[in-house]
Amino acid sequence: MPRGEAKTNQKPNGRDKSTSLGFEAKLWAMADKLRSNMDAAEYKHVVLGLIFLKFISDKFNAKYEDLKARQDTDFTDPEERDEYVAENVFWVPKGARWQDIQDRATTAEIGQIVDDAMRAIEAENPTLEGVLPKDYARADLDKRLLGEVINLVGKIELVAKEAHHQGNDLLGRTYEYFIGQFAAAEGKKGGQFYTPARVVELLVRMIEPYKGRVYDPCCGSGGMFVQSEKFVEAHGGGRDDLSVYGQESNPQTWRLAKMNLAIRGITANLGPRAADTFHDDLHKDLKADFILANPPFNISDWGGERRRSDVRWKFGVPPLSNANFAWVQHIVHHLAPHGLAGFILANGSLSSNQSGEGEIRAEMIRHDIVDCIVSLPSQLFYTTQIPVCMWFLARDKSNGLLRDKRLRDRRGETLFIDARSLGHMETRTLRALSSPNEVEESDIGKVVEAYHTWREGRSEYADVPGFCKAVKNEDIEAQGFVLTPGRYVGAAATEEDDTPFAEHFSELRERLEGQILEGERLNAIIRSGILGVVSNAR
Repeated sequence: MPRGEAKTNQKPNGRDKSTSLGFEAKLWAMADKLRSNMDAAEYKHVVLGLIFLKFISDKFNAKYEDLKARQDTDFTDPEERDEYVAENVFWVPKGARWQDIQDRATTAEIGQIVDDAMRAIEAENPTLEGVLPKDYARADLDKRLLGEVINLVGKIELVAKEAHHQGNDLLGRTYEYFIGQFAAAEGKKGGQFYTPARVVELLVRMIEPYKGRVYDPCCGSGGMFVQSEKFVEAHGGGRDDLSVYGQESNPQTWRLAKMNLAIRGITANLGPRAADTFHDDLHKDLKADFILANPPFNISDWGGERRRSDVRWKFGVPPLSNANFAWVQHIVHHLAPHGLAGFILANGSLSSNQSGEGEIRAEMIRHDIVDCIVSLPSQLFYTTQIPVCMWFLARDKSNGLLRDKRLRDRRGETLFIDARSLGHMETRTLRALSSPNEVEESDIGKVVEAYHTWREGRSEYADVPGFCKAVKNEDIEAQGFVLTPGRYVGAAATEEDDTPFAEHFSELRERLEGQILEGERLNAIIRSGILGVVSNAR
């Protein structure tokens, strides 16, 4: 039986309070200031841009005060740009520093002042060129409200004085919180830029990107990279252990990802611009050790008619009406010889036979690259109610060494995990998976442990009815190459019921009698309605 991952630093209610921001209400109140005259898609960039500006200014000021304190003994100049660049601190020129902006927050020109500050910072920091929002001066942005938001942001200390290195995490967590809140506010209008943190955590823990090249071909706001970096650091590695590559087609989301990674000090190659992965692959020669992705589900207008012949379509030409297997084959194309991939798709990808999708899936099984399939619970996403699953691919299943773990020969076999019963409702419409950081026997831990014990050949692995089963490829072929886990794992074992039969029979009889009475009542209503209609017709 797979075991969860044990943790001991948890609170009684299951929430890891060490990760609580503490000023969520204040931050969201700040966003609400702008919601009255602007939709979520717009004010997201207004507010996040201000938070970013405040953070880099706070970090600059912390370094400035440090240099100023040492000025007399070390002969350092607080205005020497190289002192900041040497420690990966963004250089903020005079006039663009937060205090300069806040001092003029109530003026009619505040929008132009913020835009000028953004341009000045981009000019001094090449990695931010073309990234920061610069439309605060536009006529439809209420400058009085903008000034109030600036004053609210000014009250939040985003860089801890006692430990400057913690500022990256604090601001990163702030970004995570805001991105999640905006995704909830935008709903289905929010696009595909945000994947809930727990879902990303499950992907990352499953494939364990310890060292090498990590790639996300539809990177959204960069959450996959952030979680990968967290994973490496939590397991004793360093940021230099990973090389990060990504691509994003939405220009605003691409800029958001650049900011999200910049505030954490993560160096990433997201290409020189936003670009469509299918038609303008910015990393054509990349062979990644790890690929994590949440492609947009079931996209029909992906321009497939322009890509009927493509080196990436190894298993078959994807249909024009659905990009799912275009994404899958793009991912396989960019996997290194011993690479591992984990990604999210709509459940239809597991069983659809439309437009050649079934044959593409069959070819993937014949080439033996499907390592594991996981059915996920419903209602995990802000932006869609479509049931989803996770695919895990291994370019070489013969063996391998992942850090200090020897992977067994898994050729000719695939693991199926049915996790649809896991998770808990956080709100009326949103479900969440529990993390090993919260509870000892967590949802994420249960799924991860099943996969890892299976692929490592540990003695504690065993098929669990209703949850997981290792299946031979010939058995998958016998099922028409359908990859739905529920078809293979069977039904969960039922617990022994000590309730006497007489009690069950009595309960069922009462329920049946109630249904009969309700049926008779409804029939009477229907009959009276019909008679009334006939009478009126006469």
